[in-house]
Amino acid sequence: MIGFAYLGALLISLAGLAVLDWRYKLAMWADARRAVVTIASAVVVFLLWDGIGVALGIFFRGDAPYMTGLVVAPEIPVEEVLFLTLLCYQTLLLWVAFSRQQVRRRRRA
Repeated sequence: MIGFAYLGALLISLAGLAVLDWRYKLAMWADARRAVVTIASAVVVFLLWDGIGVALGIFFRGDAPYMTGLVVAPEIPVEEVLFLTLLCYQTLLLWVAFSRQQVRRRRRA
């Protein structure tokens, strides 16, 4: 079961982001289609980057007891896809939250 620790942590973290998103209606609960397209596009770009890095011998998958060992492509573990999704989702939520805050400040001024 220790092999699923990192995967579990990523899923719990994604769930936490989803709760914050739901509470403040930032991305998925404001415009789900736009949010999914934005996150998926960014994840694809990062996966292409990873693929190029793997092809050039720059990136490789290290063995760790906390990972499942499942791969979506050579040297790209399933956890990488979830990590990139987490990274992109978090960035989108922060962007929207800070943008809203900036709009509120301008209205008050």
